[in-house]
Amino acid sequence: MRRAKLSVIGAGNVGATCAHWAAAKELADIVLLDIPDRVGVAKGKALDLFCCAPMEEFDANVIGTSDYKDTADSDVVIVTAGLPRKPGMSRDDLIQTNVKIVREVAENVAKHSPNAVMIIVSNPLDAMVYTAWKASGFPTNKILGQAGCLDVARFRAFLAMELGCSVEDIQALLLGGHGDDMVPLPRFTSVHGIPIDMLLSKEKIDACVQRAKVGGGEIVQLMGTSAYYAPASGSVQMAEAIIKDKKRILPCAAYCEKEFGVATEKGKGYFVGVPCVLGKNGMEKIVEINLNADEKKLMDESISHVKDLVGTVRKIFPELA
Repeated sequence: MRRAKLSVIGAGNVGATCAHWAAAKELADIVLLDIPDRVGVAKGKALDLFCCAPMEEFDANVIGTSDYKDTADSDVVIVTAGLPRKPGMSRDDLIQTNVKIVREVAENVAKHSPNAVMIIVSNPLDAMVYTAWKASGFPTNKILGQAGCLDVARFRAFLAMELGCSVEDIQALLLGGHGDDMVPLPRFTSVHGIPIDMLLSKEKIDACVQRAKVGGGEIVQLMGTSAYYAPASGSVQMAEAIIKDKKRILPCAAYCEKEFGVATEKGKGYFVGVPCVLGKNGMEKIVEINLNADEKKLMDESISHVKDLVGTVRKIFPELA
């Protein structure tokens, strides 16, 4: 039986940790790719990880490379490539730099793995998912962005800290963009079926929501660099649902038109954070829920910010319009 193949583009902290989580789960054979100047990093991390196999008892090949031919026929490709925002760099500067990187990655993925599902992690996420879609020519169900899984995980973790209970018993849902653009949904949050507002005050719930929003910034302040364990875990959670055809409902940046009022006409949609059914075909269904007035207002604001980001991409790179 053919083992699944997972390629991770970018051998930095997030990419290497994606490979780590995937290998530990014995999810697939793994290819860790970086640019030629960093191929030694990709090969070294891959070899180091593969040397864990006898101790951790996983049967998964792990290789490092800078040649996209080694990624051929991947089932899932996780894209972490891109530069972080640096002091003095505007949002437009970051978009201009990372669009070029993600566009080249997406074109190579489409060339070598035309049937893959692509999961984008690069920032600014909403703009990069759009870029990967346009550059690859993939159908919309084969392009996804990872942010919702991370934000929900942080929210659940902070609630568990507050409650003193297992994180496994907490279920939650968030919509919209990453960080400040997220749309919290406490009324869809429960602890083993018990509504969260029966266990915590509104003030404490709101505090957990706020901490989830700025969770990435809190980690940067503590260790001087962006988070990577949890973003990688969220990416591999999505990859596992696809590779194993689990039909899991997970919050992802997925292409929406009529869903959640994103677009007024067909063909004018955007990639927005929504609950999706993930399986072997990628995004197999968007699960639409009824929002109250406050939630709808926040969702509309989040969608508006996505449109602004995509508008910037189209302005700087009209060929991607």
